[in-house]
Amino acid sequence: MEKATFAAGCFWGVEEAFRHLDGVASTAVGYSGGHLQNPTYHDVCSGGTGHAECVQVEYDPARVSYEQLLDVFWENHDPTQLNRQGPDVGAQYRSAIFFHGPAQEAAARASKARLEASGRFRRPIVTEITPASTFYRAEEYHQRYLEKRGLAHCRIG
Repeated sequence: MEKATFAAGCFWGVEEAFRHLDGVASTAVGYSGGHLQNPTYHDVCSGGTGHAECVQVEYDPARVSYEQLLDVFWENHDPTQLNRQGPDVGAQYRSAIFFHGPAQEAAARASKARLEASGRFRRPIVTEITPASTFYRAEEYHQRYLEKRGLAHCRIG
């Protein structure tokens, strides 16, 4: 199993986008990319911790490739919006790929370059590609939030 970590706005919808993919063993929502240890949702929402709401995906690379995960990431948010997705505004909602090793970094940079060259977006892609730092699992009520609310069939983000 390998891990991949993505930030693409509110983590509820991002988690749902990855959760049902063949080859994804588990997903967890949480916070990464900031400076406060053990942040809470309240801390992150204050905008002062530097963390992004993100999803950590545990996957079997024999069944789903990192490149396929990147495709899902790009398809499920607007990577041209700086520090916002839809109605959610703040650096905690930024677009980011937190890579776990040089192979993921290379794949993420190549994927972003292909998307930029495709002309799909009129505005520049602002997604940051940065080394994975400590992932802090969010409070339990955030895990599988849309499924718990009966909204798992909805597309959010």
